[in-house]
Amino acid sequence: MVEVITAGHVNWDVTLQVDALPKPDGEARIDAQRRSGGGSAANVAVALAGMEFETGLVGSVGDDETGEFVRRGLTDAGVDCSHLLEVEARETTTKYLIVDDEGEVMVLGNEGANEAVTPADVDPEYVTSADHLHLTSQRPDTAAELARTATEAGVSVSFDPGRRLAERDFGEALAYSDVVFLNDREARTILDSDLEHPSSELHGRVVVIKHGEEGAQVDTPEASIDHPGFDAEVVDTTGAGDAFAAGFLAVLLRDGSVVGPTADYERALEFANACGALAAMEEGARTAPTFEDVGAFLDGQF
Repeated sequence: MVEVITAGHVNWDVTLQVDALPKPDGEARIDAQRRSGGGSAANVAVALAGMEFETGLVGSVGDDETGEFVRRGLTDAGVDCSHLLEVEARETTTKYLIVDDEGEVMVLGNEGANEAVTPADVDPEYVTSADHLHLTSQRPDTAAELARTATEAGVSVSFDPGRRLAERDFGEALAYSDVVFLNDREARTILDSDLEHPSSELHGRVVVIKHGEEGAQVDTPEASIDHPGFDAEVVDTTGAGDAFAAGFLAVLLRDGSVVGPTADYERALEFANACGALAAMEEGARTAPTFEDVGAFLDGQF
């Protein structure tokens, strides 16, 4: 049985390691390049599978050779792809990630086959059979249908809407979500400028705000918890946010409570920051650590 379903973007990443991010009308030297699977929904699914959760993925790829590479990589990682839609006559979404020596990332991409999953494609039986649903950027109406289906069945929901939050109306999906992940820029789109007063659509939700190198915070209806993060030799921040989200959920899911008074958000936050730091110390979008890796990093605490 699938324990966690992730839903959203499934990409093919082409990563270019450069000496510096180019300025307008500028030029950068490419020091290395690589190709691999990516996309936040796929990254979190792979990360949780590596932490020994049974994971499934709702998303879409093209019927091209790249789509077959993506599907094979996910399957090899232990992710159930029975609900990964293959779109005829469309190419799999490709993202070009330009990474500088400091680990900062610039992203270019085509739409490709992403977001082909419509509300009509949502399989209620698949969604309601899981213990948890994690949403990432996708069609707002599909995100809303997935979240509604899960919530009405008593399945907990988390949502990491991503960098396009300001352009899209995710209000309904946010209203059904129990946990919402945001970075500082995304938070200012829907929270007051001090990042402490939730808008009405986040009232009563657990809001996790990622501050990058400065750590992260969790705001619940009862309390606010901060963690300063960890020093890391940053190589590539691609996928670090996905590793963070996977780590946060992994602790709560392993303890049996994503929401409610028994959920240990302080412990989950420390673990998530460790996951993000470890991921940023390696190249690629799918570098999320295992429980054992994080335990060693935190001197055996986990």
